[in-house]
Amino acid sequence: MRLHPADVLFAGEKPFPALPAVDHYAGAEKLMLKALKLQQELGPVFDITCDCEDGARAGAEAEHARMVVGVVNGAENHFGRVGARIHDITHPHWMQDLDILVRGAGQRLAFITLPKVRSAADAAAQIEELRRIEAACGSVRALPVHVLIETHGALREAWEIAALDGVESLDFGLMDFVSGHHGAIPGSAMKSPGQFEHPLVTRAKTEISAAALANGVVPSHNVTTELQDVAVIRHDAERARREFGYLRMWSIHPNQILPIVAAMQPDFSEVEEAAEILIAAQDADWGPIQHGGRLHDRASYRYYWELLQRARNTGMELPGEARQRFFAA
Repeated sequence: MRLHPADVLFAGEKPFPALPAVDHYAGAEKLMLKALKLQQELGPVFDITCDCEDGARAGAEAEHARMVVGVVNGAENHFGRVGARIHDITHPHWMQDLDILVRGAGQRLAFITLPKVRSAADAAAQIEELRRIEAACGSVRALPVHVLIETHGALREAWEIAALDGVESLDFGLMDFVSGHHGAIPGSAMKSPGQFEHPLVTRAKTEISAAALANGVVPSHNVTTELQDVAVIRHDAERARREFGYLRMWSIHPNQILPIVAAMQPDFSEVEEAAEILIAAQDADWGPIQHGGRLHDRASYRYYWELLQRARNTGMELPGEARQRFFAA
């Protein structure tokens, strides 16, 4: 009997979340439904985050949250990959957001996103309230939590936030981060190429990515402001992945989704190599092997297994035998 890599290889202190490569934000109902239609066409290669923070009109917070419940529970949500962003902890309606969303759609929500936390204590308090509501509803599942790192305090405590129980993604909020520097960082750092060059911004990106990956959490890169030029969008996503280690990225326009997905995909030559190595390793009962004149063992198998999973999650076509052996179920 062949042993599956998930049963043999070290997965870290906790399983690494298998999230789509794109987190698409929509604030208006029309845009949420448009995104769901595109998701039906492309498959679950991107998540949708329904925005109850910036998307809600002042004074209509409850109405907006109830609308999001309807979208999440609707027939158009084919894949169950729709989450919601609530208000920040200083806003008077954040608890109401959670109560409406969890009671109304807790069984179908993919995740809850927490914006503008100022510390690990802020994130922990909101997660505690989320769990309290889930328990009161008799929910059998604990919703995953995504946390935006966009304040000085959150950046300082990024490692502690990433280690909180239930967190599966750390997201960099570039615009609020730059704005929080009172003009010390120029506006050019909110777009490319400045966002990849200014030392204070690159420091933040690096620390968030390192904290996330060390704690078994997905680092999610901020949105690019380019909406039309596909080459620029893809280049930004490639820099986020190759230079800073981000495995996921926000989008705010449908034009951005496919270029980001493509940029987050591994090179096909790497996928082919990974498939060959893992097939040979499985045939050798996961003992050491030679491939292309190089020695491989379980330490490198782990890398290639995660690479194959990332290829699958970004919609790549896998070599047939690898697909049959490792993803047939």
